[in-house]
Amino acid sequence: EYFLIWLNITKKPMSTYSPFSKMQLLPQEEKLEIARHKSELFIGIPKETSYQERRICLTPDAVSSLVFHGHRVMIEAGAGESSSYSDKDYSEAGAEVTNDTNKVFGCPMILKVEPPTLVEIDMMNPQTIVISAIQLKTQKKAYFEALALKRITALAFEFIKDEDGSYPAVKSLSEIAGIASIHIAAELMINQNIGKGLLFGNITGVPPTEVVILGAGTVAEYAARTAIGLGANVKVFDNSITKLRRLQNTLNQRIFTSTIQEKGLLKALRRCDVAIGAMRGKNRTPIVVSETMVENMKKGAVIVDVSIDTGGCFESSEITTHEKPTFIKNGVIHYFVPNIPSRYSKTASMSISNIISPFLLHIAEDGGIESAIRCNRGLKNGIYFYHGLLTNKAIGDWFNIEHRDINLLVF
Repeated sequence: EYFLIWLNITKKPMSTYSPFSKMQLLPQEEKLEIARHKSELFIGIPKETSYQERRICLTPDAVSSLVFHGHRVMIEAGAGESSSYSDKDYSEAGAEVTNDTNKVFGCPMILKVEPPTLVEIDMMNPQTIVISAIQLKTQKKAYFEALALKRITALAFEFIKDEDGSYPAVKSLSEIAGIASIHIAAELMINQNIGKGLLFGNITGVPPTEVVILGAGTVAEYAARTAIGLGANVKVFDNSITKLRRLQNTLNQRIFTSTIQEKGLLKALRRCDVAIGAMRGKNRTPIVVSETMVENMKKGAVIVDVSIDTGGCFESSEITTHEKPTFIKNGVIHYFVPNIPSRYSKTASMSISNIISPFLLHIAEDGGIESAIRCNRGLKNGIYFYHGLLTNKAIGDWFNIEHRDINLLVF
């Protein structure tokens, strides 16, 4: 009543003092981001069926870690045998071991070393997540059409980037291939049937082993490091001065380096005991050693061409197998086996597992693959198919397939 009397005296409208008019000036509730919920992964690991593939994506220790964090892992019986891991090892680590291949491929997430075949894709459920290598140079358009038909989300682990912009899977396997190339050459030099009985190294009073390395990347770095450690004289050829300089700085010592010039390379090949091919190219590895150059090499010299996976850098290249790894041409021992890391299957499996398992835990912590690739640029770079849509421009241009920008699909 007193309030109404006061209004009559002041002659002000009641709306001026309406509580609703003042509410418009009050601060509104802030909309906060809802915390991401962890997701539970159900991972299937089938047995590798590709020729000469002996590796496996996860070791028992990695499986144990995933199971400890609440995830499920189903593995096909015998999948780890080629890497010296038994079904019992995986069972004790908490994995579900089964003989049913279809059951494994029915899991929401599939882990493979080699890319799945068309038959294996057919066994998958729609919307499956596949993590494997892609091996682009061996693929055909039908592979990508099959992924699109099943609306698969596919991630190539060789495309995944680290914090520093490098490719951890490629680098790790290149390290193995570089070290292995020298060990393989050392074995072939002392082989009773085809070798000359030479010890790889530097013995007092005996000339050291002469090694020529073509290329100055990661494979070349670890090949050079291993050869130098055994006492060999190393000569590295590459057309990139930047790579050669970086190699010398990484090795922390001065070694013979040169750009690839026919006269200088021929002179080095004539004197060498071992030649390592470690070149890389955008499409096919460039041939830098002609067959005439090979003819001028020492009888009993060894060639290990690591770049045979992409065509090889020796004109005399012919693909061999782990079962029959060598042939002799012009008196020179040739070792041209693709996928050298598979020869050291347990070491390579541990390396791949160490790279993939942290990313799996990140995917789960972020609440699934969609949230993970939104938060992790390196992981996003590995995606080349997203719910059946091609997201890799290079693949699209190569196979003439329409592609989408992953950044427009994942907000």
